[in-house]
Amino acid sequence: MQADRCGAAPTIAEALRFARERIESVDARALLRMALNCSASRLAAHPEAALNEAQWHAYQSLVRRRGKGEPVAYLVGSREFYGRSFKVTPAVLIPRPETELLVELVLGMIGAKERATVLDLGTGSGAIGITLALELASKNGVVSAVDVSPDALDVARHNAAVLGANIGFFLGSWYRPLGERQFEYIVSNPPYVRADDHHLCEGDLRFEPHGALAAGADGLDDLRQIVAGAANHLQAGGWLLMEHGYDQAEDVRRLLQASGFSEIGSWSDLAGIPRVSGGRRTSA
Repeated sequence: MQADRCGAAPTIAEALRFARERIESVDARALLRMALNCSASRLAAHPEAALNEAQWHAYQSLVRRRGKGEPVAYLVGSREFYGRSFKVTPAVLIPRPETELLVELVLGMIGAKERATVLDLGTGSGAIGITLALELASKNGVVSAVDVSPDALDVARHNAAVLGANIGFFLGSWYRPLGERQFEYIVSNPPYVRADDHHLCEGDLRFEPHGALAAGADGLDDLRQIVAGAANHLQAGGWLLMEHGYDQAEDVRRLLQASGFSEIGSWSDLAGIPRVSGGRRTSA
């Protein structure tokens, strides 16, 4: 279908019918909202409204790209995380709902404390660190974030500015740009996919930055570095919490135990999958 009604650009209903023959319905609606710069309610309320020629061509292009596998988040340029919209580009990993568990764990541990210092390692889009900064704003929380990619930090800085988050950003690999700074909480969603995992060649992962996903033969290379350096950057009694793969919880707990952490545990996401493991630095 190029267009109905004697070659004119199609209506909203016709455009959606065209797209649903090629991509998922939910994606078709999201991309049409992007092409028309309109709300979901407008799509539902005015199916007879006609696209103009530029909108129709833009929509066809988006549908074709999605049909080839490009993630919707990259096509529309944003993804929701913890109830907020974050800009995303191919320079950063697309935030996932299961990563919200890290935020919830830290907020639960901080509880009624008046002040807390938090470090987000490998911040990417800034979703974790910015969310914590905003949620802790009333407690005078101090949040810092690190990423090795200048392009990723540009995205994170943009998100912080748009969302009004007060957060310090550092460029470098893991702890290197931090000097001797110490924190009460260190959180990270690092690369943890095995380098030979076939999923890296499937679905959305084909388009996401490889360096934000793969971490050596067993997927633990970056997790090892984070655990090994944590003691020098955690205050006595501070917590380290890390997201990991569905089958890596036991391995991560071993890393923590070997590095002298206490109160080691794993926490499951809403699907019941062990998603985060962590421990507490033994008090000096």
